[in-house]
Amino acid sequence: MLYREVGQFKTSYAQDMAIFPIRQDRIALWLTLAIAFIVVPLLDIFQIWPFKGEYLIRAILIPFLILALAAIGLNILTGYCGQLSLGSGAFMAIGAYSAYKFVTGVSIMALHIPPLPVFISIILGGFMAAFVGILFGIPSLRIKGLYLAVATLAAQFFFDWLFIRVKWFTNYTSSGSVAAPDPLIFFGYPVTRPVEKYLVCLIVVTAFALLAKNLVRGNIGRQWQATRDQDIAAELMGIRPLYAKLSAFAVSSFFMGVAGALWAFVYLGAWEPLAFNIDRSFQILFMVIIGGLGSILGSFLGAAFILVLPILLDQVPHALGIPITVETVSLLVFLIVGALICWLLIVEPHGFARLWGTAKEKLRLWPYPY
Repeated sequence: MLYREVGQFKTSYAQDMAIFPIRQDRIALWLTLAIAFIVVPLLDIFQIWPFKGEYLIRAILIPFLILALAAIGLNILTGYCGQLSLGSGAFMAIGAYSAYKFVTGVSIMALHIPPLPVFISIILGGFMAAFVGILFGIPSLRIKGLYLAVATLAAQFFFDWLFIRVKWFTNYTSSGSVAAPDPLIFFGYPVTRPVEKYLVCLIVVTAFALLAKNLVRGNIGRQWQATRDQDIAAELMGIRPLYAKLSAFAVSSFFMGVAGALWAFVYLGAWEPLAFNIDRSFQILFMVIIGGLGSILGSFLGAAFILVLPILLDQVPHALGIPITVETVSLLVFLIVGALICWLLIVEPHGFARLWGTAKEKLRLWPYPY
């Protein structure tokens, strides 16, 4: 039928170990990328429904891509390595403010770094977040579970205080808020229109998602998963907990730092420390839980659900003629997300990604599903 492996023979180890060994999955991936890279920009250029105006790209697609990147970073740490973190917003803030300092130039005593291009600054912001992530990952060598979550929560509160109180990070602005340079210059090209910002985010997220997928399938990814499943047994097998856990913190923080810089420079344009508060950390954690722990696809599914749910709750009742206030919508979002998390933790702890995988397995055996 449409989703079968019959007649698809593997003639090499490379084919057998491919990310998408089934031809239908590869075709679906290329179709998705073609729609994202070609169809969406064309619909926006010609202002074809539902892309009339800039709302869909500016308010939905751009934040979806950036938050999905942050969710991938947290999924590497929590889903693949089993280290619970509540400091995602802090690492995003580190990436955003570090990139801002590199863009405007850094002067610390005898050290003077001239202003750098935006793209290089965003990558360097990710490396700064990775460095701080390693420092706050050191307690994971001694503590785990809720105790580690409290340690990362301390990082969240510390950096919230730091970026509010230390004016050096905001170049001593009186309001405490900072603004990205306008226009943004990526690879020598000014990026001003929403569709151009969308394409920049799409390229970065696609590259990072591919990088994450290959990491978790490789040697380091197997070390993360062994540490997650049984850390003592993994250590007895020769896996070094120091290397496995700190590398997971570094890679995860790097992804979240880049996501934070994109969130600040591409999506917000101007921001303040409250843009990366504890609510952002919980939002990303909910994306990972709902989408699926230990799944790159789950990060995208969770981000899509968290972003689309408030819009549906706001638009659908009005379309049906049911009056509903903004406060009610906000309350319903909390209720539905909370109830869904409880349901998933009981019924399917691996989230929407596992439900999608189960559906594909049933389709492969159709008309005799198990």
